[in-house]
Amino acid sequence: MNTRSVASQGRGQARRAANSTAVEAGARAGFGARGVIYVLVGALALQIALSGGGGKQADRGGAIAEISEKPFGQIALWLLGIGLVGMALWRLSEALFGQAGPDGDKASKRAMAAGRFVFYCFAAYSVLSFAAGESGSGGGSSDQQSQDITAKVLAWPGGQWIVGIGGIAVACAGIWIAVQAIMRKYHKHLKMTEMSKKVRRALDICGVFGGTARGAVFATAGGFAVAAAVQHDPDQSKGMDDTLRSFTETPVGPWLLVVIAVGLAAFGVFSWFNARYRKV
Repeated sequence: MNTRSVASQGRGQARRAANSTAVEAGARAGFGARGVIYVLVGALALQIALSGGGGKQADRGGAIAEISEKPFGQIALWLLGIGLVGMALWRLSEALFGQAGPDGDKASKRAMAAGRFVFYCFAAYSVLSFAAGESGSGGGSSDQQSQDITAKVLAWPGGQWIVGIGGIAVACAGIWIAVQAIMRKYHKHLKMTEMSKKVRRALDICGVFGGTARGAVFATAGGFAVAAAVQHDPDQSKGMDDTLRSFTETPVGPWLLVVIAVGLAAFGVFSWFNARYRKV
């Protein structure tokens, strides 16, 4: 057997491993875990809109802290973190071998999958670190983390440009997320033929509303990053918690945050639909 055939056989075995039942189960567990986080973030944001939130954070750290305070919270956090590890491994398999579907091998889709792999690695690490007792890892304020990172980057040569371009990229990503949701582009990733009409209707309500709300949060956070770059002020940069609180400062008061909060919870439910019907 020559070297080329050995390499080809190795790639084939790796691809079969990427398409295995274990990877599929990990992906579905990951969507379930993402759904839990977004439902909790939406609930915390709703508390902030209606009563100030009682000092709680409406971000991943706040969701982790909320889970940890419940009975069997540590067990739930371990399960949540393992689910996010499954999501990260699935995204890695997409980056290496392509996504499901006719255009899954495109370089752009693989690059996006690689970026999501990095994101979910960080998310899984933060949850598992908190579950293991390192409370500063997972439960830290996203606002403080955002400001600290922005301050460091602004101190670099050309740091204003880097922060500004990064902010524009996040804002554009938010707009893209919202447009994709409104156009229901997620249909191509789901097993629509397995759904009843009622399930499809519920899916679209959660997918369009939730995706639009999520996109609005990303776009707003990107705008704050651009403001931080223009003013050379890291305090202008905001994490998810402060970004959500900023919606209460609009002319409609806290009601815009109520809409966004319900939308984020809807995106969590949409993630649960993905856990069941996603093509993996």
